[in-house]
Amino acid sequence: MSIFIGGAWPYANGSLHLGRLASLLPGDVIARYYRLKGDEVLYVSGSDCHGTPISIQANTEGVSPKIITDKYHNEFVDCFHQMGFSYDLYTRTDHPFHHEVVQEVFKQLLDNGVLYQKAVEQTYCNDCDRFLPDRYVEGNCPRCGSAARGDQCDVCSALLDPLELHNRSCKLCRGCPTSKLSDHYFLALSKFQNELENFVDQADGWRENAIGLSRRYLREGLQDRAATRDLDWGVDVPLEGFDGKKIYVWVEAVTGYLSASQQWANQRGEAWEKFWSKDGVKAYYIHGKDNIPFHTLIWPAILLGLKNLHLPDHIVSSEFLNLEGRKFSTSRDWAVWVPYLLQRYEADSIRYFLIANGPENRDTDFSWREFIYSHNGELLGAFGNFVNRSLVFIGKFYEGKIPHGVIDSNIKQQIEELYIRCGELIEVGKLKEALENIFAFVRSCNKYVDEQKPWNQIKENADSCHVTLHTCVQIIANLANLLEPFVPFSCKKIRGFLGLSAPTWAYVECPAGRELTPVEVLFQRIDVSRIEEEVQRLKRN
Repeated sequence: MSIFIGGAWPYANGSLHLGRLASLLPGDVIARYYRLKGDEVLYVSGSDCHGTPISIQANTEGVSPKIITDKYHNEFVDCFHQMGFSYDLYTRTDHPFHHEVVQEVFKQLLDNGVLYQKAVEQTYCNDCDRFLPDRYVEGNCPRCGSAARGDQCDVCSALLDPLELHNRSCKLCRGCPTSKLSDHYFLALSKFQNELENFVDQADGWRENAIGLSRRYLREGLQDRAATRDLDWGVDVPLEGFDGKKIYVWVEAVTGYLSASQQWANQRGEAWEKFWSKDGVKAYYIHGKDNIPFHTLIWPAILLGLKNLHLPDHIVSSEFLNLEGRKFSTSRDWAVWVPYLLQRYEADSIRYFLIANGPENRDTDFSWREFIYSHNGELLGAFGNFVNRSLVFIGKFYEGKIPHGVIDSNIKQQIEELYIRCGELIEVGKLKEALENIFAFVRSCNKYVDEQKPWNQIKENADSCHVTLHTCVQIIANLANLLEPFVPFSCKKIRGFLGLSAPTWAYVECPAGRELTPVEVLFQRIDVSRIEEEVQRLKRN
């Protein structure tokens, strides 16, 4: 089975915050799991280096968009590396290869009758003497009345045209924009209404928010959407007479999944088609709920327009992660920035919290109190404690060599069942439940040690102690497999302690008599005084 995993492309106009990271992390967990199973995986993403947010940031700072995108793309690459993201390719949308693929896709859609040209009214600011990109137009949503920008309302999720906004204003000069006619190409979304209705109705691996929102758009009737815009930053329209116009970012950015696959294939001498053919492929798309329609309707429409390419199978669309009971707000600096977090905390602590408390089916909250207590109580208190107490005991009483014995049959059965159950959960995007299953087992293993009392067995019944510690080693060896998708850095350390080779998604035995390498503590306790320190720092921002 070929597994394609596409992670959403973060805008390269500011640092990553924890909410964005929470929506992207499931992709890495799923990719790591399928690699352990032995499936062929292609996991791609990149920095979205076009679009209005980049231009806005560049204008604000008085520099070119390239200066902005270079800065944040490099920061993203560093953050993802520190977090253990295992992308096969993390690229960027201003890469020449991406431009070539997007332009080729544009021409194919035109040849296939999916794009058509017409003159349309576009918002124009007389004071700035320019057509305004959608995000440069602000006003009130015509559906719910909330403050919105010209492409989407973040409150009710309506897809908008700038001219629909009430009380329109120009983001640059705060003036009142008018409108002018301009020739543009449109994607005939309405042409795919029936096909997309069937596609959504048959969706089997989507989260409920994706199904619900997609059906809402379909009930309202799909409207054709402009595929080009009057912009000065982006991918050029590859047609004569369209100088100064760019391919609209919502068409261009999602095409990045295809361009990144082809770029990876070119670099590796592989065939990209095996991850995009209709048969023998399973495709996952990982993103936040604000990106649902682009992945469930617009990208599938483009794929249908290109013909013979694989449609999404699994839509892993997270809800929102809030911060200390409030929505993240980058403008008000109410955010936890990933570079800062990585300076002070271990990547596995962050990964564990974001999966165990992730916004899979509803909005969830990041609080410093819960984060630190989660680390101390679960990672350190349950998992780290079990590993440490078992291996230190072997070091002390068995000269660091794994004792002879046979694993407790009941525990072996539980481990084998965990592989099956957790694998099924990961494959359908229920990562939180999979992790809960593993940690319930970890807690039961600590209880097993407490009941066996090896500190007494070593004096009173040495054979029973051998079995207890042999069983503990086999548990630890298999936890290093089961938890590899979630907390890979800790699992790598454990494999080092036990002299194990590459992880796999199947039961493993660690042979008796093998000598352990020096054991170190997996996790350090975080002083709870940090809670108040971090909260006060956040409030000062």
